[in-house]
Amino acid sequence: MDETKILVNTIINALQEKKGKRIVTLDLTALEGSICKYFIICQGNVPTQVAALSDSVWDLVYEQLHEKPLGAVGMKEAQWIAMDYGTVILHIFIPSTREYYNLENLWADADTTEIPDIL
Repeated sequence: MDETKILVNTIINALQEKKGKRIVTLDLTALEGSICKYFIICQGNVPTQVAALSDSVWDLVYEQLHEKPLGAVGMKEAQWIAMDYGTVILHIFIPSTREYYNLENLWADADTTEIPDIL
């Protein structure tokens, strides 16, 4: 498995540990001019959970892969946190913000994989 796929799987595991909902991966590798190889999109019910999801990803990716994001924004408000790992960009939303920006539709040409919620 290549490094990017390992990173994607590690991020998904971290999101699932904190009960992230509606996790989706968008494979952008076949799209010319895309800014990364994968988007991962998920949501938390409230800003506190969005922040916890972000913290979980930060910690698990660093612990297992010794990588930190190149950048992260939205941590203070926790309505929409974006974490840039270079080949993978993670977006964590509260539901209303996710619905408003609708990134899945914006990148509709990407190969989309829905990850089942863990109950």
